[in-house]
Amino acid sequence: MKKILFLLTLAFSFYSCGENGKTSDTARAEENTEQNSEEQSEQIEVPDPIPAESSEAYSYEMVVEDLDIPWGFEFLPDGSIIITEKSGEIIHFKDGQKIQIQGGPDVYNRGQGGLLDVALHPNYESNGWLYFTYSSKDGEGEGGNTALMRAKLEGNKLISKEVLYKASPNTTKGQHFGSRISFDKEGYLYFSSGDRGARDENPQDITRDNGKIYRLNDDGSIPSDNPFVGEENAVEAIYSYGHRNPQGMILNPDTGEIWVHEHGPKGGDEINVIKKGANYGWPVLTYGENYSGTPITDERTRPGMEDPIFYWLPSIAPSGFAYVTSDKYPELKGDLLVGSLKFKYLEHLELDGKKISKRTKLIEDIGRLRDVIQGPDGNIYVAVEGKGIAKLTNNN
Repeated sequence: MKKILFLLTLAFSFYSCGENGKTSDTARAEENTEQNSEEQSEQIEVPDPIPAESSEAYSYEMVVEDLDIPWGFEFLPDGSIIITEKSGEIIHFKDGQKIQIQGGPDVYNRGQGGLLDVALHPNYESNGWLYFTYSSKDGEGEGGNTALMRAKLEGNKLISKEVLYKASPNTTKGQHFGSRISFDKEGYLYFSSGDRGARDENPQDITRDNGKIYRLNDDGSIPSDNPFVGEENAVEAIYSYGHRNPQGMILNPDTGEIWVHEHGPKGGDEINVIKKGANYGWPVLTYGENYSGTPITDERTRPGMEDPIFYWLPSIAPSGFAYVTSDKYPELKGDLLVGSLKFKYLEHLELDGKKISKRTKLIEDIGRLRDVIQGPDGNIYVAVEGKGIAKLTNNN
């Protein structure tokens, strides 16, 4: 019954990723028999897609205006905000003023590439480290690929810059750079890199970058217990693989797990719980299809590959991800928030353990919603393309 419902729903789905520079997926992926996950998945039935309801309980007020594509943002301890513009600008919003930060990375601003996420070290107040992901031209070959840098802010300039990781090879393709950053409770750093439009080459091959979640120590060194350390020709920074284009990543504070959401093709955006050494199936498994309407694969699940805990059909083109712990929104507490690029709203996902039971559209038509975070003051903030940073307000 589930397969019939899936096929019926897919028949009515439409192009949905809504990203700059996306190109069609065309060839069916070859099956790959790379190493199975070191940690076998718990058997959770993947639920059928559910429709989203609408709510008028919320509105918003602008906090930072006149931004172009604010890809990521973070609050500093003094309440000011560091903002990354996809074009490469770093903005420090402080005391009501937008200050241009000098010394940022040289970005390859093409398609979905540019200056991407920003994150603070968990001990930022004592060590001052900021982390950035971006598309970088460094290395051999034309084009670029996803890189991770850390730096410190001194006045209006970045200093002590260190490139901690650079995916290779470079390519002039404009899609699927990822990329979000998150720290777990032990202080390990995770970041995502999309498949760079090479779905048949990269995601299922642990000797290649891209289509991966990486795990590093905070200085960029590789943890000795990463799953592929010591394996011949493997990229030892890889923590999980078989990903398409993850643009949301959070630490689930209740479980201590890293959760990501990622863009599917036409249909099949997913939420995945990241496990050590696990294979998330792309493109051997998917709930989506080629943008032309042709199938990628008829497989949805396979032993040794991880199932998503949730998928969207049609795609909402998710970007930004938050787990709400704030008492300022008791009706959202313990649930997930996801931004939609395609449909231009904030989505509330009611969460019970690892099961999503309800979808609700909040602040509809706000614009292409790029990032969402819970601020240190307990308020929810969203980054909106062509607008800026807004705070979620309750109409009640």
